[in-house]
Amino acid sequence: MYKPVILITGASQGIGAAIARVFAAELPGARLALVARSERNLRATARACIKRRADVEIFPCDVSDEASVAALARAVTKHFGPVDVLINNAGKFFGAPFLKLKVADFDAQIAANLRSVLLVSKAFVPGMVKRRRGDVFNMSSIAGRQSYPNGAAYCAAKYGLTGLSAVMRAELKDQGVRVCCIHPGATFSPSWSGSGVPAKRMMPAEDVGRAILDVYRLSRRTVVEEIVLRPQLGDL
Repeated sequence: MYKPVILITGASQGIGAAIARVFAAELPGARLALVARSERNLRATARACIKRRADVEIFPCDVSDEASVAALARAVTKHFGPVDVLINNAGKFFGAPFLKLKVADFDAQIAANLRSVLLVSKAFVPGMVKRRRGDVFNMSSIAGRQSYPNGAAYCAAKYGLTGLSAVMRAELKDQGVRVCCIHPGATFSPSWSGSGVPAKRMMPAEDVGRAILDVYRLSRRTVVEEIVLRPQLGDL
């Protein structure tokens, strides 16, 4: 039985952890490489996936750091071999009015949400191209399609990621690699803690994971270029 290697960044909590649980439960034989900065939280995600009978290994890493990503690539390849599915989910949010936004905070948002995708993709996509098969899922946001006040840094990063995904898709489509950009709206996760938005007005994080898994399962003759997910009871 074919046992794909799925690498998920930002897998320590929220949407990333939910994606890992969904793949572990619904894709028999999945081998999961879980990546995030927090080793403690990664271990919690790993335990949940192991209970679902997945083969799991954790790789603590700051995916916005070039040297750390290079080390990650060596470690994952040594443990699992080539990566079949790359889910670039790592990111962070910091809101501030444009006129009060600090350059350091802007740079941190770009690094976490955009630079990280570039670094991780450049580390693992060449192997997909060599094998002429692979799937890349880039986690953008509704903020990568529409702007809103206090979101200058986050929107800039996510709009950038939407554009980067389009370029990757155009360049890789003839080389057997599918690229899908995901735009979730408000999703129940730690990043919404303290927002005042009730849970019933947000999507379950597992639904994002199921959407990704469903796209992955499609025939290789089909690519879903973008997924837009919004809560049924709101436009967040």
